[in-house]
Amino acid sequence: MKNLVLLIVTLGFVNMVSAQKYSTKTGKVTFEASVPLFEDVFAQDDGNVAIINADNGDFASVSVVKNFHFKVKLMEEHFNENYAETAKYPKTTFKGKIVNFDKAKLTASPQKYSVQGTLNFHGVDKAVNSTATIYTKDGKIYMQGTFVARPADFKVTIPKMVMKKVAENVNVEYNYILSK
Repeated sequence: MKNLVLLIVTLGFVNMVSAQKYSTKTGKVTFEASVPLFEDVFAQDDGNVAIINADNGDFASVSVVKNFHFKVKLMEEHFNENYAETAKYPKTTFKGKIVNFDKAKLTASPQKYSVQGTLNFHGVDKAVNSTATIYTKDGKIYMQGTFVARPADFKVTIPKMVMKKVAENVNVEYNYILSK
């Protein structure tokens, strides 16, 4: 029995070590919650960390929330202190899977994939489905996609005074160039 457990642990470790992993530390993630006639609510993080296990399509990413920068510094300050509460919730993460991912079938022609997983923001986990375009070029994997998030789903309270200036649905875009 002891040998069987050792064999299972060893095989699991060998599988993890031999996995083809592609990653980036310079992924770009943006979000927009603008409404017509008001100032743009747009922020960007150019330091998102992401990783793909090319053997099975597992995907994960993490952003330091303070790395999202706005055009208007006061808006950025309000976002960090009042909405995202970055002192309490410094990171946002995504863990999931690229459905039917097969690295052997990737080409220079972009292909659509479904990405399913869990987004953690503001201390709340929420299932997220996204459509991503993925292709390979020069030994790298390129991945771009979008999804919609609702602040209310993540227990983010928008004060009544600015409620009409912030969209109920936040459009999130991501763009990664991942390498070995």
